[in-house]
Parts: sequence; C-alpha cells; structure tokens
Amino acid sequence: MKKHFYLREELAHAWQGRDVFELLSTLPGEVFRDKEGRRTLRFELDGKRYFLKYHAGVGWGEIIKNLFQFRKPIISARNEWVAIEHLHELGIGTMTLAGYGERGLNPARRESFVITDELTETMSLEHIGLQWQQCKPTFRTKQTLIRRLAEMSRKMHQAGINHRDYYLCHVLLNEGFAETNQITEDTALFLIDLHRTQIRQRVPERWLVKDLGSLYFSAHEVQLSQRDKYRFIKNYSGLSLHQALTKQASFWQKVEARAQRLLDKWHKHNQS
Repeated sequence: MKKHFYLREELAHAWQGRDVFELLSTLPGEVFRDKEGRRTLRFELDGKRYFLKYHAGVGWGEIIKNLFQFRKPIISARNEWVAIEHLHELGIGTMTLAGYGERGLNPARRESFVITDELTETMSLEHIGLQWQQCKPTFRTKQTLIRRLAEMSRKMHQAGINHRDYYLCHVLLNEGFAETNQITEDTALFLIDLHRTQIRQRVPERWLVKDLGSLYFSAHEVQLSQRDKYRFIKNYSGLSLHQALTKQASFWQKVEARAQRLLDKWHKHNQS
C-alpha cells in the first residue's frame, strides 16, 4: 500500500527526525476520546493549538463486529482528511489540515492520524436552538441560516458526500452570534466530525434520508414553523416548493419518518 504522509512546515520542523506515528501515539494533551484504538485530543505547539485524531488500529474483532452489523468499519483517519480536502474544493467551510498520515498493510493494525488547526471562537448550531428558546431570532436571521444550511447540504450531497453524523452540533459558526443573534451572508459556517463520511459518485437515497432526517431531528428544540421547513426543502431541492412537494413527496416523507424515529428514541431514552 502506498504510504500517505503530510506535515505542514511548522510541524515538520518541530518533529524532524522523529517517528511521528510513535510520537503521536503518546502525545500529551487534553484528551476527548481514548478507546477502540482511537485517541482524540487537543495539543499545543509553540503557542498554537491543534486537534489530533490518532488511530492505532481497531483490531479484527471490531472490524468483524461492524461487518456483521452491516456497517462499514472505520479503520483509518483517511476518511477525515479526504473529506476535508473535498469540502475545501467545494467551498464548504470546515477544518484546516495541518498534517495526516497512514501506514501499514494489515487493516486491523493500520496506524493513521489527522491533525487540524483548532477552530477557535466558535459555537455549534445546537446551542443556537437553545438560545432561540430564550431570545427569538429575527425573521431575516432565521431565513438566512435555514437557506445557507440547506444550500450547504445540497452542495455536499450533490458532490457525492454524505456525513453519517449530520446533526446541528457538527455545524459551527462564530460565537459572536451569542451576543448579536444575527447571521449574515458573510458569517462563516464550519462542518466538523467527518470521520464517518462516505464519498462516491452519487449518494444513495437511503443515505440522503439518514443525513437529512438526522439534521431535522437535531433541530427538534428549535421552534420551526411549517414555512421554515418548506424553506429548507425549497433551497435544498433547488426546485419551486410546488415541484419539490409534488416530485419528491415520497423522499421528504421518508426524511420526516427518519427524524420522528430518532425523536421517539430520544424521548424513550430520556424517560428511562
């Protein structure tokens, strides 16, 4: 297998002559995840902060378990860096790569990593939903955010990319929104947590439904009117509302059903 490796200049200089994979396997920092062969942490180097996702190899047991569950096992950080590169090409805001690497033929023991710059001074759209319960947005702000989220979703899906964890918590914007409660055309949106992303020529309908149903479910605490939902459908489909509701009625019913199943599951979990 061809070796894939990249370090941006400042990291290459700092770690010159080191086995980077070995170094990253024990790199100290603020750890967010450390299980199933994967470590996610924030570290600092020369006053600059980065995020590291290091994969040590998931083992055959994890691979076989996923295959029996008809799920594609995540055996490398490659998904993440390839998705980041694709999103940049599409003009969709996301993380900035500082390094990545992969080595090893054995899929169960393959080592890999991806390093990105820390996205600072940001907040997730999930928090906006909570904020809007206390402070309602202007019509223009709500309209702009729904349209931009729909357009980002359409652009991603039309390019053959589906996220697989497409929730509001994985879309960030500048935390200054918390004070202004205003969003404009210039407000940057960032799509994160791309390790499960799939990329192909065309996204099958079932994966479109999963992405959009998950996104819709994650907005259940936002007070969305029927017009808000129609606005998303119109901008995502690129059709007139009448055409979208006529030609794609079955599709949007499936999205609604997916969101409702997730909501029922969420309610059941919270009541137990």
